[in-house]
Amino acid sequence: MDKILENALYTVNEEVDYGTVKIADDVVAMIAGLAATEVEGVYAMAGKDLLHKVKRGGPTKGVRVDIANGKVRANLAIIVNYGYNIPSVSAKVQDKVSGAIESMTGLKATDVNIRVAGVRIRQGV
Repeated sequence: MDKILENALYTVNEEVDYGTVKIADDVVAMIAGLAATEVEGVYAMAGKDLLHKVKRGGPTKGVRVDIANGKVRANLAIIVNYGYNIPSVSAKVQDKVSGAIESMTGLKATDVNIRVAGVRIRQGV
């Protein structure tokens, strides 16, 4: 609970009769990371130690979001599976992440920047 209080919170809708809705920046980063890993060809998110699987490092590893005035700028570092077209995978990640952020939060994803930090080579090949 303390971690949520330390994160920046963004008010989604100020015109609600029952109170306000606020979303922590880590929640937006989590949405972006999970959406990216759903794209075929993405092996994992990359972080400081290069590889952070969702189950080990959490879905926010390799994701940084900046939110201002209801607009999101997301920066993601991914590892692509060998054999996949990197520009195509990156474009699909951008579309998936943008759509997920917008549909789940109502915030506008203005930038979704992708950094391919590595390529996973299958074992035994």
